[in-house]
Amino acid sequence: MSEIIFEVHEDQADGGYTAAALGYDIFTEADNLEGLRINVREAVQCHFFDVPADQRPKVIRLHLVRDELLAA
Repeated sequence: MSEIIFEVHEDQADGGYTAAALGYDIFTEADNLEGLRINVREAVQCHFFDVPADQRPKVIRLHLVRDELLAA
């Protein structure tokens, strides 16, 4: 595995951000994007803790999903 992708959403109700890995049960959240980057790295390290190093993701990609409402 060379890459793991997280779908990132801004929490409109409470503020902050949530991230969920595509294809894995890895979820995390933070108050800002910098905190989210740190939490995502830690979550990936914890999830793949017992996996051999050559089978861990080499790249973590954050895909920011943005919902936008336009009035007609």
